[in-house]
Amino acid sequence: MKIDILTLFPEFFESPFSISMMKRALDKNILELNLHQIRDFGLGNRKQVDDSPYGGGAGLVMKPEVITAAWEAIPKEDDTVTIYMSPRGKVLNQKYAVNLTKCPHIIIICGHYEGIDQRFLDLSGAIEVSVGDYVLTGGETAALSLIDATVRLLPGVLGNELSHQNESFSNSLLEHDQYTMPRVFKDLKVPKVLLSGDHAKIEKWRLKNSLARTASTRPELLSNLDPSFWEEIS
Repeated sequence: MKIDILTLFPEFFESPFSISMMKRALDKNILELNLHQIRDFGLGNRKQVDDSPYGGGAGLVMKPEVITAAWEAIPKEDDTVTIYMSPRGKVLNQKYAVNLTKCPHIIIICGHYEGIDQRFLDLSGAIEVSVGDYVLTGGETAALSLIDATVRLLPGVLGNELSHQNESFSNSLLEHDQYTMPRVFKDLKVPKVLLSGDHAKIEKWRLKNSLARTASTRPELLSNLDPSFWEEIS
């Protein structure tokens, strides 16, 4: 996968991509990451990238000629996808991250200030994506979340290819409780079934535990379950 990021703060991404799974993806050539400084395309001696919004109001808006020039400078293929990180966009979830793994080339736009002139979005066909119902200072944090959620799913990034299959949201349920050594910690014991060695019973416990955790914390997710699920746990 190739990802191009347009940002005013490319240095934001230096540390996250120098460690852990993202570094592994880069080292193994599973991911190609390119950072582009939007200000390089700014106007005049001051490299202006924003201006006051028409109609008045607080804040500044990124100028369409600046962001368009930065975007057009990136070579594209017919299947290139452009994403603009925006609080008004489609909310990122596990299913969307899985779908993004099928995209060989993604361009991510990181906005700042009050956003980007709508004419760029209209011309580029950028898809607006949100990471939740809240507002961030800039799109960099949101972009990092989207990239991490997607790249970790690419074959060869995780040490165990089965690691993500039972994670929260992979099957519309939150992940089951996890335990490790010691068996007793501050008088709290590991559930006996996990020590039994009976894999069928363990899987049934994990499924019911996931269901209980989801019903308690995120009950709205239960409506996404396939009807056959209820037959499976009965």
